[in-house]
Amino acid sequence: MAAHLSQSGHSLVGALTLPTLHRKTLLRKVAQWGPRESARYAWTKLAARENGDRRSVRNPYLEKFLLHNNKTLRNLHEVASAYNFSMLVCRDQNSKEAIAQVEKWAPDAAVFTGGNILRQALLAIPRIGVLNAHLALLPQIRGMSSPEWSLLCDVPLAITIHLMDTGIDTGPVLLQRTFEIPAQCASLTDLRNRMIAAGIEHTPEALAGLEQGSIRPKAQSDLDCDHQYFVTHDWLKTQASARLSAKRAIPAGKAR
Repeated sequence: MAAHLSQSGHSLVGALTLPTLHRKTLLRKVAQWGPRESARYAWTKLAARENGDRRSVRNPYLEKFLLHNNKTLRNLHEVASAYNFSMLVCRDQNSKEAIAQVEKWAPDAAVFTGGNILRQALLAIPRIGVLNAHLALLPQIRGMSSPEWSLLCDVPLAITIHLMDTGIDTGPVLLQRTFEIPAQCASLTDLRNRMIAAGIEHTPEALAGLEQGSIRPKAQSDLDCDHQYFVTHDWLKTQASARLSAKRAIPAGKAR
């Protein structure tokens, strides 16, 4: 996200990041992804650290954003060095240390790419607000495992760029883009990776629209309805995977 924003002409002043293999980070991954995917994430990070593996990006659809001077940037440290912005490693984005640093940076806008639930003290600092790329239609699908729940609830896959507030994906919507499943989309992991890349692709468009006044935040409706979802059980993931396969199997022109 930081690399693409920089390439799109936005001047980055800094980035907050959480330690990769810290206990709180891993527990949050378990809550978001479930034990199996979290264990795979930790093993990949440990193996790369021990073996010095710098061959590939974990999400292959992000490589296009990470090309810089004929080199693929591998982590936020390299991105910050390439595009000349500072960064702070913190264990909690809502900590006094993190808030003091963001106040010092005084950004016009911020973009959330994961971590702790942000509190009002941090959300209130950027003049425009804090943007988030959510991998589903809002307000229909809020919370975690949103691509899987979209498939399970028969809600069209989409990317929603919205401003954050203290709720869970309840902030005003800036733009929404439908996401068509490519015929070669091989799995739920592949689908999620593709949607993450699409969210990064659309974020500068939303940010530019806010700055230019061509996009106005639109409050979400039906927030009294319970549209918040949580991490899917493995059995539900199997059902979502089957629905993904069925959607891929529908011939062009006959999709409903």
